Amino acid sequence: MMEIDLLKYEKALYKEGINLIAGVDEVGRGPLCGPVVAACVILPKNYQLAGLNDSKKLSEKKRNQYYEILKKDALAIGVGIISEKRIDEINIYQASKEAMLEAIKNLPIKPEHVLIDAMPLAIDVPTTSIIHGDSLSLSIAAASVIAKVTRDNMMYELDKLYPEYGFGKHKGYPTKAHLKALQQFGILSNYRFTYKPISDLILSGVEIREISK
Repeated sequence: MMEIDLLKYEKALYKEGINLIAGVDEVGRGPLCGPVVAACVILPKNYQLAGLNDSKKLSEKKRNQYYEILKKDALAIGVGIISEKRIDEINIYQASKEAMLEAIKNLPIKPEHVLIDAMPLAIDVPTTSIIHGDSLSLSIAAASVIAKVTRDNMMYELDKLYPEYGFGKHKGYPTKAHLKALQQFGILSNYRFTYKPISDLILSGVEIREISK
């Protein structure tokens, strides 16, 4: 199988004299609770990091290792976090866009070009939207790792407060154990109320518990 050059898109831009290239990606569309999180990363020119790929294809141990390396090596990192309340207001697609825009805005330096995983964004710098970008661009793969580890860490903090829900294991995704915990312990106020089966559980009278801040 031919190996993919994860710097293909970046190299094409380097040839045009563009060096500050950001990759942006988001995680957390599918979970029943918590925010959607995006990250935007600018890597040094021709940066290499063996084995770095889409965060979904990496073990948690690997993701955490790459996260620490990227925090040290990246020229700039921005993170965008959009709450479950906002997701309920505008839908997850729009909230994912907002998270990406916030991540780009939160970069400490302005990029000259942004590589985006899949969706188009209207911003004041040129962009390239790449389907499956997290598997095709090193910059987007780096962003996916930063976003995933950031969101997972939020779920681990939630797990400390509410261990009965098992957030440390399922990270908010609708596993069988998670759904059973919802029936047993009620719905926390940081759930996405427009998501099924949460909306159905609310209609059936399952208790909503105000989350501790």
